Amino acid sequence: MQVKQSKLWLSTLGACALSLATSIATAAEPLKIGMVLPMSGPFASYGKQIEHGARLYLQQAGGVFAGRKVELIIKDDTGVAPEISKRAAQELVVKDKVDVLAGFGLTPSAFAVAPIATEAKTPMIVMNAATSAITTKSNYILRVSHTLPQTTAPIASWAAKNNIKKVYTLVADFGPGHDAEAQFKKTFTAAGGEIVGEVRTPVKNPDFAPFLQKIKDVKPQAVFLFVPPGEQTISFIKGFIERDLAKSGIRIIATGDLTEEDVIDGVGDNALGIVSSLQYAESHNSPENKAYVQAYYKAYPKDRPNFMSVSGFDGMQLIAKTLEKTGGDASGDKFMAAAKGMSWTSPRGPISIDPQTRDIVQTIYIRKVEKVAGKLQNVEFEQTANFRDPGKP
Repeated sequence: MQVKQSKLWLSTLGACALSLATSIATAAEPLKIGMVLPMSGPFASYGKQIEHGARLYLQQAGGVFAGRKVELIIKDDTGVAPEISKRAAQELVVKDKVDVLAGFGLTPSAFAVAPIATEAKTPMIVMNAATSAITTKSNYILRVSHTLPQTTAPIASWAAKNNIKKVYTLVADFGPGHDAEAQFKKTFTAAGGEIVGEVRTPVKNPDFAPFLQKIKDVKPQAVFLFVPPGEQTISFIKGFIERDLAKSGIRIIATGDLTEEDVIDGVGDNALGIVSSLQYAESHNSPENKAYVQAYYKAYPKDRPNFMSVSGFDGMQLIAKTLEKTGGDASGDKFMAAAKGMSWTSPRGPISIDPQTRDIVQTIYIRKVEKVAGKLQNVEFEQTANFRDPGKP
């Protein structure tokens, strides 16, 4: 009997030693994070901002998460090119053997990569793509950015409360635009508002002139706008002013992408007075954001921090905090279990990961473009705290 007990004890000890050795080996191995981002083409600023935020957090963490040195591997998917995104992710998983996939500037990219995350059981951190359904495409997807319904519903409610009764909607003709359009109509009409016209514009190189003329002819009180931030926002607002829509008394209300910090200086004073809703503004008044903005300008003095950079920063923070819980183990199922329900204070304010949907819960701010100390800023004046994606049950 004693001999059997000794053998059992030795067997258990051996198993524990093997498990410990495996854990130590895993912790000692570099943590590889593969980022799929638009680093060239019309959406290159998305990739730049997300990479900036990710590298800033990595720098502040000393390049190590839970005892593992972090290696960032970045693949350029050029923008709206799902086949390129898919191929890049396959290379990262098969050839580079990354532990985590991250990035995803636009919805088509995230949709294309979701099956790869599922098949490889690799955590996939969405740092911008904003169609509500993305997290339903794989149980290994987490999102740290926002959804369009999440940022749209508050501006629709604000408009209805502030005597805007008739609105024309203009959105880009892809997933996020469809989500924004549907949520605005749902929230605005439920509050007694009327949609007097609607149009969907091409994702690439739209000519806004005929749409602007149509809006002017219909004479709504406001136009609700969602187009990909960057060249299109500058083009739309320029045409809006040149065709005298503002002089006709038509207002612009929008998701905050329209006046985000990476493009607002390009829009110039034409942006003054635009009211929008989003989860982050450079001007957000908190100790965490003041520290973030200061560190960002020190690292990237030629750029302004925007909501995409903060998503890159928070995506890396999510990975780091999750690995602290798992003891450095990034295997898919353990990582996902540990990440669900995670909460922390971001530069944007308190955020958490919804354990059911794996989407972000956060404060959405209503902001107005003003000039602060000679600089165009989105100044927050209302907020909806702990707001979940209304695009999901």
